[in-house]
Amino acid sequence: MRGDGWALRRHGTTTRPLADPSISATRGHRAALDVLRTSNRLWTYLSPAELIAPGERTGRYRIGGDQPVRDTDGHSRISIEDAAVALLDEVEVPRFIQRRFTIGY
Repeated sequence: MRGDGWALRRHGTTTRPLADPSISATRGHRAALDVLRTSNRLWTYLSPAELIAPGERTGRYRIGGDQPVRDTDGHSRISIEDAAVALLDEVEVPRFIQRRFTIGY
């Protein structure tokens, strides 16, 4: 599972473009999301936080729409463990059918 990777990543108060390979992946995921949005299929699209890495499983996370979920310091992050919890929560109780949702702390 992989999110669409955001086109810009925050660094303090400034933003800068992602490295070229990431931009290509971002465009591919964005194109896939566009295909899903115009299809007649049932789908759900999970975009994890900008930073997703191994960490603690807390079972707590916040949900957003089409924008990254940021913490009080402006960081968009989540552990792989909590991303798995969010995915399984959506599988067990679908709330985002034919919609994209984002997760983070």
